[in-house]
Parts: sequence; C-alpha cells; structure tokens
Amino acid sequence: MDRRSFLRTSALGGTAAAAASTLAAPAYATGNRTLTMVTAWGRGLAGVFDAAERAANSINAMSDGSLTVEIKAAGELVGALEVFDAVTSGQADMYHAADYYFVGQHPAYAYFTAVPFGMTAQELSNWYYHAGGMELHDELGEIFGLKSFLAGNTGAQAGGWFNKEIQTAEDFQGLKFRMPGLGGQALSKLGASVQNLPGSEVYQALASGAIDGTEWIGPWADEKAGFQEITKTYYTAGFHEPGAGLSLATNRDVFDELSPAHQKIIEIASAEANQWNLAQFLANNGEALVRLQAGGVKTLEFPDAVWDSMATATGEVLDQYMDDELFAKVRASVESSMSASSGWLTKSEGAYRAQRDRIMG
Repeated sequence: MDRRSFLRTSALGGTAAAAASTLAAPAYATGNRTLTMVTAWGRGLAGVFDAAERAANSINAMSDGSLTVEIKAAGELVGALEVFDAVTSGQADMYHAADYYFVGQHPAYAYFTAVPFGMTAQELSNWYYHAGGMELHDELGEIFGLKSFLAGNTGAQAGGWFNKEIQTAEDFQGLKFRMPGLGGQALSKLGASVQNLPGSEVYQALASGAIDGTEWIGPWADEKAGFQEITKTYYTAGFHEPGAGLSLATNRDVFDELSPAHQKIIEIASAEANQWNLAQFLANNGEALVRLQAGGVKTLEFPDAVWDSMATATGEVLDQYMDDELFAKVRASVESSMSASSGWLTKSEGAYRAQRDRIMG
C-alpha cells in the first residue's frame, strides 16, 4: 500500500474516533521546545545555508527562546539528500532544502523549487502566496507527513560551467553533467549523463573530471564554490531554474503539537527568509559576475536552436507525469498563474527595464 492510500484508509478508519472526540480542545506541547533542523547544505555554503540559518535564527528570536531550532548541516546528522526521509521518519524535526531533490518521492515537488521554462522568483511568489501554491504544497506534504513553506529563493540560475562550448544540442551527447530535478531529466533526453550531487560534492567532482560540467546557482555562489578555478566557460542563463525556491518542512506531527503562535512563527520566519534570501543572491550576483569576467571567465548564451531543443525535451518530461492526478493539478495551477502574472510583468516592468537599459546603457 502506498502512502497516499494509507492516508485515505486511515482517514476513513478514524472517522468514528474523530466523532467521539468532537469539541475536544487540541492539546499543544507546553514549555520550551528544541527542534532539530537538518539541511541539504554544507555548513556555510553561500546563500543556501544562509537561508536555513536566517529562518532558524528568526524562529529562535520571535519565540523568545521558547522554540529553539538547532541546525545540522549536511553530513552532521544525515546526508544532504537524506533529509526528507529523516524528517518524515521522525529522526529530525524539520529540513531546509530544495524540494526538487525529492522528485523521486513525488514529481510535483519540482514545482516548489523550479521546473524548466517555469516561473521566475516573482511569479513563484505570486502563485505561492496568492494563487493556491501554498495550499498545494500543503496537500502534497500531507501525503508524507510534512508541513512545508517556501523559505528561500536563488533567483534566476545560470546555465552552468562546461568543459567545452555548447554549439548544438548534440554537444550534450555523453556529457557528464550535474543537474537535479526535472531539468536534469530534460538534459538526459538530450543525451547527457546527468548526476544529482549535493552542493558540497560538486567542486571535487568537477575538478577530478568525474563530471564534465555543472550548474549550481549564479555568479556569487558559483564564485564562492570556486568553479572558475577549474573551467572558464560559463553560460549565464539557464532553462532549468528561472527562480528556484527553497523549502522549510516540519514533520507534521511535530508541527501539529506546537501552539498556534509557534506554528505562525515558523510560517512567518519562512516567508521572511524567502524574501531576504532572494535579495541576498540578487544583491551579490552583479559584482561577482564582474569579478569572474575580470578573472578570465568567458560568459556565453546558448544558441536559439539549443534553447528550442531544451524546450522540446522539457515538454516530454512534464507530459510523462500527467497521469498523476496531483502532478497534473499542480502543473495546471502553476501554468495558469504564470500566464496571468507574466502578461502584466512583461508589459510593465519588462518594458520599463528594456527602455532603461536602452537609455542608461
């Protein structure tokens, strides 16, 4: 029996018990509480670990010490890609990660980080807070016993670092490339041998030749990671993550035991970290790009024909999951919201920025 069926059966079996306890007041844990947060990030990993720390520190401060979050970086309690199972099993209380690491649990998780040709950071926020995204995140979390919130965003990510220039889609044939999520699945359709490596392992894999290229985040985080020491070929626009969200997920039983005040603190701290982290990345990327270029990094854009091939592969990847009812529901919601948001953003901010760039240079 899968987890979704188990939940449905449990819900039916629990009807009589629920009726017997009608009007019973919920019991919340009292006194000080310490929650263990495991993260998909190595300690100090630029931007992404900062988002986890920001959320944890805000929870600690707003609760005035009655709720304390202790952070365990990747490898300190569980591995980077083991945090989902650690929280669903109760080994840890919450995780901070990119939910697209967990498409193996459910492909709809990709939409709460990024999907190829998907939402920008602003479009993701619009959908999440005002067009049903948060409710769908909650619906997905219920399957696995999680209560999740967006708690970080990298902004638009770079296309990545390569050991050669990409002239045609055929150049991906046999290329060993690090890219998680559905973007990685799309590159696989173009012939790449795709790896899903934790961030803390990427530099060594690239330096050793275990991979031929990698996407990570953007100029600031990539510079901090040191990829420019290995290759000078950098594609600055990627198809795979136009506004990648990060998530904070709490074990649902643990979350339900908390007082409404503590629950709201977690929600607010996550939302604040979401905006703060996006600003952190965007505030640092410009100057980092200048430094990379001054150090000899060649910045490139994929040819239009390569973009077209990526789009075709993306459509094939997304379509293969449409027999899953929840995936189809999330996809339809995302695409409806994205269409509604992008029309105004293109005609207002998009047109303004084009004119500003034309005039100001």
